[in-house]
Amino acid sequence: MDKIIDILDSIAYEKGLQIRDVENALKEALIKTAEKMVEETLVFDANIDRDNKKLELSQKVEVVPDGDSRTLGLGEDEYGNAINPENFIELTEAKEIDADLEVGDTVNYDLEFENMGRNAATILHNNFEYKIQRFIEENLVSKYKDKIGKIISGTVTRVDRQENTFIEIGEVKGMLQRKSRIKGETFRIGDTIKAVVKSVNIDKTNGLIIEISRTSPKFLESLLVLEVPELKDEKVSIEASARIPGSRAKIALLSTDPQIDPIGSVVGVKGVRISAVSAQLNGENIDCVEYSAIPEMFLSRALSPAIITSVKVDKAPEFNEKGKATITIPSDQKSKAIGKAGLNIRLASMLTKYDIELVEIEGATTPTGTGTSAPEERTTDTASLEALFK
Repeated sequence: MDKIIDILDSIAYEKGLQIRDVENALKEALIKTAEKMVEETLVFDANIDRDNKKLELSQKVEVVPDGDSRTLGLGEDEYGNAINPENFIELTEAKEIDADLEVGDTVNYDLEFENMGRNAATILHNNFEYKIQRFIEENLVSKYKDKIGKIISGTVTRVDRQENTFIEIGEVKGMLQRKSRIKGETFRIGDTIKAVVKSVNIDKTNGLIIEISRTSPKFLESLLVLEVPELKDEKVSIEASARIPGSRAKIALLSTDPQIDPIGSVVGVKGVRISAVSAQLNGENIDCVEYSAIPEMFLSRALSPAIITSVKVDKAPEFNEKGKATITIPSDQKSKAIGKAGLNIRLASMLTKYDIELVEIEGATTPTGTGTSAPEERTTDTASLEALFK
């Protein structure tokens, strides 16, 4: 045991653990070993003396009043277990050991671990190794939980029969489920892929698994932050995003600097920035709209390229529940509002968190962007709002 401190320091360095965690692991393992080799109902304590480079093991005995029933093994503890009288000593007997002892104090009886035999060493090793592994897992879980919503990259190591893709991410495994893969994508062993961390789980078969996704809106947002300096510098922010992976996406942008055009900065010169992100998403089309805190205006912009006549908010969104809005639109704009296979209106609903009902009116769109006729119900004219707040 003379080299115990050096060994603990070495383990902490090699495993990337705090020295305190390694010491606690050894103390817990030593107590478990003593319970196994001596008596599991006894109370033990362990201490590491760094100054003298010693590992100390002792049995703890509580001082109780004379005549206390616990010294006779009567009754049960708080967990319903029979009381072991060897865990207690009467005050008179305790004072023979140390005259300063009082009721509630503890008497420690030193134990020699070396006298417990070879089996004790094996049990200690197994317990210690188990505790160290738990600390390593806890550190990794904490480390990767901090990365949830952020991009990581790794190398594909396996693709199973369910088409789940496993990748190597540093010291852990990542799993990209088929449902979290963009439609049409295929990966082979050796490919390097980017994805966003979705969750961190401990699997009985595979151990610690980092679940990643390429279909999450957070993946799109993270790619944009990497590509657009204004987003990274927080001069422009992404207020909301919605995706139908591999097909189309919408993002709502807000500038914190009046001199910066949020849409122009994200799109880039000749669309170079948005095209670079789209290429990483298997050609997914990305629509940028300017965010507004005014629901009617935000809904109108979210349905672009369609031109809206008016918007009526019937119900505001609540916790985990979408709001409801009625949008009046000229007949020649209806197909644009709905979009191919309904993609545009679906994305607008996801982006704004409103269920959208379209009310079609006859007539064509006028050059000013308003319909030729207006609905009977009281609504908000979005063309007027645009002119007012621009």
